[in-house]
This record gives sequence, C-alpha cells and structure tokens, in this order.
Amino acid sequence: MLSVVVLISGSGTNLQALLKATDNPLFPAKIVAVGSDKDATGLTHAELYEIDTFVVEPERFSSRQAWAETLLASVQHHQPDLVVLAGFMRILPANFVNALKGKLINTHPSLLPLYPGAHAVRDALQDQAKVTGVTIHKVDEGVDTGEIIVQQSVPVETNDTEATLHEKIKVVERELLVQCVEDIANKKIVLA
Repeated sequence: MLSVVVLISGSGTNLQALLKATDNPLFPAKIVAVGSDKDATGLTHAELYEIDTFVVEPERFSSRQAWAETLLASVQHHQPDLVVLAGFMRILPANFVNALKGKLINTHPSLLPLYPGAHAVRDALQDQAKVTGVTIHKVDEGVDTGEIIVQQSVPVETNDTEATLHEKIKVVERELLVQCVEDIANKKIVLA
C-alpha cells in the first residue's frame, strides 16, 4: 500500500478525488496526511476522512529555508512513499525538493512546457490556444520544469472564460491524478 502525503493551498478538489478513490478497498494507496501553507478550505476534506492535517505558514518563519525545513519535517514525520502537490501554490526550495527526490509530483493545468507558473489557464486563453490540458510531472528546483510523467489535452472553446476552462481542466486533472497515483502504487510508473 503506497502511503501518500498531499499538499494543498486551496479548496482541495484534487485531494477530494484522491480521498474518494481510497474509499475503494482495492485502491493501492492511502493518504496518511494532508498539509497546507495556509488555513485552506480543502483541509476539511481530510478531516472528514479523519486524516492528519498540518499547516506550515511561510509568514511565521524568518526565511524561506526555515519554512521549507519545517514543512519537510512535517511531511517526513508521516514517512510517505509519495508526496503530491495538488494545487499547492508555493515554489519549494532546493532543500525540500532534494530531500524528497523520486517521490515528489505536481499537477499543473497546462500541457507543459507551455504555460508554466501560477496563471496557466489565463495564459492559454491570452495566447488564443486551441488546446491546453493537464500535466503531472516530477518536481525539480524549477517552476514546472520537472520531467513529465503524464499529460492529457483539453480543448479550448471560443466561448471559454478563465473560470469555465479551469473547471474543464480540473475534471480531467482529478481523473488523471487518481490514475497516476494508482499507476505509481502498482509500479506501472517508476519515479526514482
């Protein structure tokens, strides 16, 4: 059974999809903890499943490094096989990334390397892209530059707004993330 820590910053819809997948006793992964960089509304999903949560707010630390060390200690306390950044909106410093090398993945709402960063959906619309999508990738020290694990495209309609397009992407993202975690647990995808 693959043990997973999920890090979020917002409403936790990807987390919720993973939690629902774990309702199936045949799903080969379990979420052991959920962490955030703020008091995110998505933490309530974990609480409903009686899963440990933790919040490590950067503002409470004198440096980014000190924050990352505390976040890392909080993650490692749960001894996960996999750490999923599911809407976690912070760039992680090298000490964090290197300590979790081979077990750290991220979801991103575009077909990387196109539209990295926090405004991928808006950037795709501004670029008048006909297709965007979802990428799940290994995390490295760059911003959305890690090795791509899996991608799925989402068509951009002429009447799409940032909100409607992001919602279409989230539907695909949730399914792709659940499948990716299952494939990692079943060793169909090898991260290290």
